Amino acid sequence: MGTLNVVGIGPGAKEHMTILAYETLKESDIIVGYTKYIALLTEEFDGIKKISTGMGSEEERCRMALDEASKDSNVSLICSGDSVIYGMAGLVYELLSDYENVDVKVIPGVTAAISGSSLIGAGIGNDFSVISLSNYLTDKEDTYKRLRACAEADLVIVLYNPVSNKRPDCLSNACDYLMNIIPHDRVCAVAKNIGRENECYEVMTLKELREFKADMFSTVFIGSSNTVCVNNKFVTRRGYKV
Repeated sequence: MGTLNVVGIGPGAKEHMTILAYETLKESDIIVGYTKYIALLTEEFDGIKKISTGMGSEEERCRMALDEASKDSNVSLICSGDSVIYGMAGLVYELLSDYENVDVKVIPGVTAAISGSSLIGAGIGNDFSVISLSNYLTDKEDTYKRLRACAEADLVIVLYNPVSNKRPDCLSNACDYLMNIIPHDRVCAVAKNIGRENECYEVMTLKELREFKADMFSTVFIGSSNTVCVNNKFVTRRGYKV
């Protein structure tokens, strides 16, 4: 029986991987992934066969990984961040009925909400939500329903996929929508290139966030009423009486 490991590699660098993720990749016969994620792997994995596909080929990529695993190989399908949170684990399980003799193992990784929270300060010290602004698989109306629900529930909101070349106004439009629900001066932050070259962050207000030039390597944090700026760090208070 072959094995398909769905591995969350975190931001990509070795030091940001879990020990289990690193060891699983090292023991793989084949590593499959999105082209840009394969490029993040260090030279320590150079001796392992790699298969990559471009953006938008997620089902093809999962099937390729399952095909290889069905040949009694030990295959790792890599995902940036976590393997489940906007990762490939769910799709692999959906496709699994088409394959025999494949054992699927899901290896978690550090998602951007966690790694970004540490970079900007202590972003998700209390209740929070994660929402993708991409309309690739989710209707815009559903995304806005979730934004409203989370804002009204006073959760920290972490936004993935805030903009792209085809969606340049997604973040500014979301800010316009949220400014009808929460104060314009709500503390926000953007973490960019987390765990990679040119890593940086910036703390700002919701109104300032509307004009911020984010990209697909940006993770956006919109604070709750418990979020404050401390020494240029985005900090969400847990509720201790300090």
